[in-house]
Amino acid sequence: MQRIAFTMKLHAGFEEEYRRRHDEIWPELAALLRETGVREYSIFLDEVSLVLFGVLLIEEPVRLDELPVHPVMQKWWNYMKDIMDSNPNGSPVTKSLKEVFYLP
Repeated sequence: MQRIAFTMKLHAGFEEEYRRRHDEIWPELAALLRETGVREYSIFLDEVSLVLFGVLLIEEPVRLDELPVHPVMQKWWNYMKDIMDSNPNGSPVTKSLKEVFYLP
């Protein structure tokens, strides 16, 4: 298993909407992530900066490359792009983070 961490940016005023949309995560999206090998996935919010911090565990990180072309993923990105920084293709703007410490 490998941990992957990254940041995203939420638009001001959409904190509760972001939470609501994730509380109602689509079953087909959850299934897609599990099928891709994601075993755990958490997103945290810095309420001051509105930076979202995501961390996930995945068996084979290269499998994440499959997600952008999947229709369910594209539909989710389209659903979320109005409340967070997004790329022209609808995907969230992300910044990968380098792990500098881990205490198992």
